[in-house]
Order: sequence, then structure tokens, then C-alpha cells
Amino acid sequence: SWNSDNEDVITNQGVVARGSTDKTVTLTATFTYKTLEEIKTYQVKVLKEEYVPDDYAGYYEAASGKTGRELKLALHSIISGHTTYSYSSLRTYLRETDEDPNNPDNMILMYTGVSYPKNGSTQAWNREHTWPKSHGGFGDSPSAGTDMHHLRPTVVNVNSDRGNLDFDEGGVKVESALGYGEGSSFCYRVTGVSFEPRDEVKGDIARMMFYMATRYDGGDGCPTDLELNDKVGNGSTPYLGKLSTLLKWHEEDPVDDFERKRNDVIYSYQENRNPFVDHPEFVYSIWGTKDNLKPLFKSNSDYSFIYTLLKPIYYIEEGEKDEKII
Repeated sequence: SWNSDNEDVITNQGVVARGSTDKTVTLTATFTYKTLEEIKTYQVKVLKEEYVPDDYAGYYEAASGKTGRELKLALHSIISGHTTYSYSSLRTYLRETDEDPNNPDNMILMYTGVSYPKNGSTQAWNREHTWPKSHGGFGDSPSAGTDMHHLRPTVVNVNSDRGNLDFDEGGVKVESALGYGEGSSFCYRVTGVSFEPRDEVKGDIARMMFYMATRYDGGDGCPTDLELNDKVGNGSTPYLGKLSTLLKWHEEDPVDDFERKRNDVIYSYQENRNPFVDHPEFVYSIWGTKDNLKPLFKSNSDYSFIYTLLKPIYYIEEGEKDEKII
């Protein structure tokens, strides 16, 4: 016979439960033969459960084999028309989408990383539109204004500091907002035109922005066509930046278990997914890399008028002003 010192991982009946982290369990075995008995202990390492993506019953089948603009349009079609919810109801849903994996009674506040009680004061946190409302004109109404894929719980004053700033690196370091944070490590940096979040969520934010620019690629619940560009100081236009920085963050902060679980929870309610969490490689096919943006997403103002009119079928070569058919 044998006994486990952690039946949450290995029961005495031999059932193994893999979690989100590796666990070491001590098994004590008792060997008997007639009148003889010997006791031995064994250390068993149970590896964490690996995330193995499936095809979600053909969810991305319509995007198979497509690249660039065609891929973006296919993904737009796949993730559009999702189930929507009221803005007031999001306090309930965000408590689940952003649940602390180490404490189910708490949720993680995005910009600071604080684990905050789900039943704590609602005056301390609010629902952050990571794609600012003023950059899309969608307010708090469905579907863009209540889309959980870009709504996150945040500390109130940090949300205020972010405002409608574009994302980029650099600025004044803000430490331990409201007494929260990770000791001497900074929570975020801010300038007059940009906001830099903590390192642990930079990739998450980038993939949320890629989702928004794809989901709201004209019409369908959003009065404007949301687009990413490679600049800051976009103000109240339907553009958001800085694309090259977001691509850098996407590369440096890859998808993690928290982000995958969040995608799954939102899928259970909205019935649509963030394709850039499931398939990070789609990002490069559509937007390029931080060092080599696709021509459509250059920030040169000389291109803006032609791009706005002709973007479905044209692109502009870098350094040129002659339209070329794709």
C-alpha cells in the first residue's frame, strides 16, 4: 500500500490531477511479505498541464491558408456577431474573466497586478477600455463598448492616468499606486502622449489591440473603423498606436495560461475568441514585425488619404506614392 502527502495532486487511489504549475508529491510505500515489512518514500514530480489548442470545432477553418488583408477579413467575419452584454453587467463577468489563479476569491487588476477581493469595494476598481472610447466613438454601448476581450478591471486612479493615451515605452515611472504594486518595481510609466504598462501584461494588451482592430474593421456595432498605426498622440481619432511597440510586446511577452483561460471564459459568454491568443502567428501575417511593418500601417501622413479610400484593394510601397494593386 502507499500514501500521498498531497491528495489534491495524487490521491491514495492513484488518480493524478495536473494543475497550472509543476508539483512534487511524496509517496510513502509500505511493502509486506509474510511477516516482513519495509517502508520507502518516493518523490514524484507531476508536471503542469500543458495547453494544447484544438481547432474549436473548425472555428478558424474559414481563415485557413489566408494571409495579410485576406486573413484579417476572414478573422473579422469569424469573430463578428458575438453575444453582447450591458456595461453594468461587466463587473460580474470581469470578476470571472480576470480571476486570480492562486485565489479564486480575488481578481487581478491589470495595470498594477494587484490581487483584489471580488467582493471588495467597487469604488476601488473600474472597467478599463484598453482601446479608449474616444479612439472609436463607441461609448459604453454594445458591442465595442462592452466587448470583454478589451475590458479589464483596473485600479481607478491608474485608469485615470492612462486616459486615452496611446501605448508606447518611456515616461515618468509611477510606483505602487494607492499603496499597491510589487514593492520597488514600477507599475507603469506615462508621458503626455503615451502609456507603458508593466512588463507582465504588455503582450496581453498588444493582442487585445490586434483583436479590436480586427473585430471592428468597419461597421458591426462600432461607428468607426478601428485601425492601428505607428504613431502616438492620435488623440480622439479612430486610430491607436504605437504599432511597432505593440508588435515588440507581442514578441517579448508571449501568450500565457492566464491569457488562455481568459479567452476561454469570454468564449463561454460572448461565443467569440481572440484569434491572436489562439494563433499568435496571425499577427505577423497581418501587420508584419516591429522592424518591418506592412506598408498599409506606415505612419507617413502622405499615404493617409489614399489609404483611407483604397485600403481594401491597394497598398502603398514604402517611399513611393504610386498605388499598386494587391
